[in-house]
Amino acid sequence: MNLSFLPLRLLCVLCASAVKISLALLVTTTAIAQVSDERIRHAETEPHNWLTYSGNYQSHRFSPLAQINITNVAQLKPVWVYQMRDPGKVEATPLVVDGVIYLSEKPHVVTALDGRTGRPLWTYRRTTPSDARGCCGIPNRGLAVLGETLYLTTFDSHVIALDIHTGKLRWDVIAADYKLGYTMTAAPLAIKDKIIVGVGGGEYGIRGFLDAYDARTGQRLWRFWTVPAPGEAGNETWRGDSWKTGGAPTWVTGSYDPELNLIYWPTGNPAPDWNGDARLGDNLYSDCLLALDADTGKLRWHFQFTPHDVWDWDANQVPVLFDAVVNGNPRKLIAQANRNAFYYLLDRTTGEFLHGTSYIKQTWASGLDTKGRPIKLPNIEPSVAGTLLYPGLGGATNWYSPSYSPQTRLFYVLARENHPQYFFKTDAVYHPGDLFEGGGGRDLPGVEPYGVVKALDALTGKQRWEFRLFSPAMTGLMATAGGLVFGGSSEGYFYALDARTGKVLWKFMAGYQIVNNPISYAIRGKQYVATIAGQGLFVFAR
Repeated sequence: MNLSFLPLRLLCVLCASAVKISLALLVTTTAIAQVSDERIRHAETEPHNWLTYSGNYQSHRFSPLAQINITNVAQLKPVWVYQMRDPGKVEATPLVVDGVIYLSEKPHVVTALDGRTGRPLWTYRRTTPSDARGCCGIPNRGLAVLGETLYLTTFDSHVIALDIHTGKLRWDVIAADYKLGYTMTAAPLAIKDKIIVGVGGGEYGIRGFLDAYDARTGQRLWRFWTVPAPGEAGNETWRGDSWKTGGAPTWVTGSYDPELNLIYWPTGNPAPDWNGDARLGDNLYSDCLLALDADTGKLRWHFQFTPHDVWDWDANQVPVLFDAVVNGNPRKLIAQANRNAFYYLLDRTTGEFLHGTSYIKQTWASGLDTKGRPIKLPNIEPSVAGTLLYPGLGGATNWYSPSYSPQTRLFYVLARENHPQYFFKTDAVYHPGDLFEGGGGRDLPGVEPYGVVKALDALTGKQRWEFRLFSPAMTGLMATAGGLVFGGSSEGYFYALDARTGKVLWKFMAGYQIVNNPISYAIRGKQYVATIAGQGLFVFAR
């Protein structure tokens, strides 16, 4: 419309009217009801939303939406793409609340987007100190929401609260000293009136912890140290003063059972990573699953997957909660496909080990005993010359999320097959803020690893089907009520598989490596599926 001939006064009136209309649209788009703890606890009743990192407290990463299904998924096409400005890998899982997408970009940028059009509504941006460091880039894996507030952790170990409508900073607290190697990359978890956050930095000799903060004020309410001090249970599993730099970080988001009021949070490697000479013992609570009272942070039980880990097989994989009948008795269960190549099933009330089996090739243990402890084979520790083992440093799987379908009762996990490595040991001397690793790994020449999506029977770990990828990938999975499993590849393909057979039903070349977890949501009765490739958030619909 050509407005050049209109009088200035009329132009001003038109412009003012346009601004009012734009603001009205913005208010309409972003007007949401408070995201109460009650709403999050019953996330399955809001299939149009994605309210937590894993979709629900049980970490099913399952969408109850079925408009997109096995009969029509081939019709999926991109409807909009949002391009982020900052380079580097994006590992975030967006949240969706009442039609608005909340995305944590790299490194500390939060953007609200209209979920139907991709139109940016507001952006919060924070700088990163130039001397902050970490082992694996500067990712941010997501947000938490509670009430009318979004919560973010930062690479320099701050916890931040933002107004959900405007992105305005509400509070900012320091959780740890980043100059000692502490980092925060995990999405927080909102539970009742608390924000639960984990910490990274196991490669720098930190002493790991899990924190709870008052959602309203940012006051720290409790802290659980994952490496016990003298006088605390578990300290005897560390030799001398090695506990002070013991690692055991909490850098992947956990799960929660409201009925038991227990938080289930996994922990990472002991430090130094590959040289355990100075830290003889099991090194609790590294490579563990912790069950903590949500109100007090007190330990209810723990289960250690890899005692005295010297292979860097962090247990930082999302634990999945479900209920089932085991040996004729109803049980509250928790499952994890671990980086050490074993699939575990535990009673989540007591921590009792129920079942475990390897789900990819491994050469370090002959199996698990009746308590779930690995039966280690001889001569498997890292050496100066190098010790060849399956799996390699990346492990059988990693931080990217599995999915569980209540329909198929299958546990879906992206694994890394045919990836042996030589594990090396070197001297390890601790200097605050420097890498404290004591070794490393090297690939076996001539061997080509590959990625594979595996569908496991959730109760037994027995494989039902697998879908092979050309190369190892770092993408989470999402099952849906439409009978689908969505995932991504290192080559840039976003794909949908038949949840019961593993057959490829649809794929799209996004043009860049996919290293995040996909989600699904709905607006005005229309289902969307979203993933991130490179710096682009791609949204698909029929």
